[in-house]
Amino acid sequence: MKSENRTCQNCKSKFVIEPEDFNFYEKISVPLPTFCPECRMLRRFLFRNVKSLFRRPDSRTGEEIFSLIPKGAPAKVYALDFWNSDGWDPMEYGHDYDFKRPFFEQFRELLYAVPWPARSAVNPKNSDYSDNFTDAKNSYLCFNGYMIENSAYVVGFNTVREGFDLNEARHAELCYENYMSDESYKVFYSVNCEDCHEVWFSRNLLGCTNCFGCVNLRNKSYHIFNKRYTKEAYAEFMKQFDSGSHKAVRAMREKAETLWRSHPMRFTLAINVSNVTGEHIEHSKNVKQSYNIHESENLGYCQYLEGVKDSYDYTVWGEASRMYECVTCGEQCDNLKWCWECWPSSRDLEYSAFCRSSSELFGCVGLKKKQYCIFNKQYSKGEYESLRRRIIAHMNEMPYTDKKGRVYKYGEFFPVEFSPYAYNETMVQDFFPLDKSEAESKGFLWREPDRREYETTIKATDLPDHIKDASDLVLKEVIECSECKRAYRIIEMELQFLRRIGLPLPRKCPECRFKDRFRFVNPPKLWPGKCHCAGKQGANRKSQIAYTNATKHFHGEDQCPNEFRTSYDPNSPHIVYCESCYNSEVV
Repeated sequence: MKSENRTCQNCKSKFVIEPEDFNFYEKISVPLPTFCPECRMLRRFLFRNVKSLFRRPDSRTGEEIFSLIPKGAPAKVYALDFWNSDGWDPMEYGHDYDFKRPFFEQFRELLYAVPWPARSAVNPKNSDYSDNFTDAKNSYLCFNGYMIENSAYVVGFNTVREGFDLNEARHAELCYENYMSDESYKVFYSVNCEDCHEVWFSRNLLGCTNCFGCVNLRNKSYHIFNKRYTKEAYAEFMKQFDSGSHKAVRAMREKAETLWRSHPMRFTLAINVSNVTGEHIEHSKNVKQSYNIHESENLGYCQYLEGVKDSYDYTVWGEASRMYECVTCGEQCDNLKWCWECWPSSRDLEYSAFCRSSSELFGCVGLKKKQYCIFNKQYSKGEYESLRRRIIAHMNEMPYTDKKGRVYKYGEFFPVEFSPYAYNETMVQDFFPLDKSEAESKGFLWREPDRREYETTIKATDLPDHIKDASDLVLKEVIECSECKRAYRIIEMELQFLRRIGLPLPRKCPECRFKDRFRFVNPPKLWPGKCHCAGKQGANRKSQIAYTNATKHFHGEDQCPNEFRTSYDPNSPHIVYCESCYNSEVV
């Protein structure tokens, strides 16, 4: 089977459907996509609120609750405990399918008629201000993951204890201010460190202990700014470093990041993989143009998954197979197509949202432990199969057309205007930020944050420099963020952690701290690239940064001929090496 060139009906750019794509679409019996991979991804991202909780009234009681769903969205929202109970029946909203109207038009009405859960949380314990998780105990503003305890300000986690201000942490304990800290213990102010212990201000370390301000090391100990020290000399250095001083920490962060920028980055972050393209892929095989994938195989155009097989265009979660065009679905799911917030133990669902432990559903919302339902109405198996075929044919005969003229037949994910979120309330804003005018000019909804104004009692710049000088009274202060000037507070669990480790009070609010870490995150997008290694040196001409190689490479003193697809923007200041040249320097 040959490749086929197509034009995206959204952005009008060309995209290619490869033979392996055809095989997948045929295998799961879906039409060929009419949106390009990037537009399909952005469309799903617009249905994902990562880390924002909104105050809004409970649609049943009128009481103010915290919810993933913004107050401005025209949705009915129930408190999580009641939504999970038998106190209401989503089948009461069921009705017949109307063959005189487009499917998507009818589905949107059902979507906003059936109440949604305020939060997406399983087994929460003293974690009312966290969401999108399974098993959280004593957590505050922690989002997206499994098993977290005694932690705060963590986004993306799997088994974290006593972690604060972390992005993408897996099996981490006593860690602070990191992006990607896997299998880590006492790692601070670092990026992409795996199987590391007692590491400070470091990047791209694997299997290291007692390292400070380092980059691109493997299985090293007692290194300071990439230089080897004796155990005794290292201990003396750490004794002299005043980790509790904000000024000392800021100076070391700046020095370390200067060193990081002078060393090459691997064109892609991939560990123990076979036949993969994308970024941040670990222990996986046969993965195509995907991002942040763990322990998975046979995927295409996927993001943020773990333990997934045989799936395309699937965003966020895992433990699933044969998934297509789904977002926030997982945990023992199989053969879900065009679904949003459907989990766990579900199979053979199409065009459904907020359904739990169900099978053979088409166009349903909020159902639990149901089978053979269409538009929340019960059918026999034979009736379901017959009506499903008729609706699919009708979706192609009478498609939905949005305001921009985009046509939605059977095979398209939900139109973006069905999302309850504005552009700036979703994960797409983190990766592809727009301002209000830019978003609205592209046809996206923009919603100004409904922030409560708090009278600050102290500026961040007036906080004590050293943690030893921070009394319990700081817990009562309303602090003005040094970056955005918004108010934030120090919570008791956070103060205890900072004192225990010996770390200074943060000068920025949690959102600004998140943005500081997020600058180390490459976007889920690939560009064609060439290795920057020129023999004796590697250099990025645009940033005027040069690096002297420590070893000889396979290409001698000539320019490395290797090309690749990379998540490093062509305008990135980094020195980017191919796998061979990078491994020559760090392995």
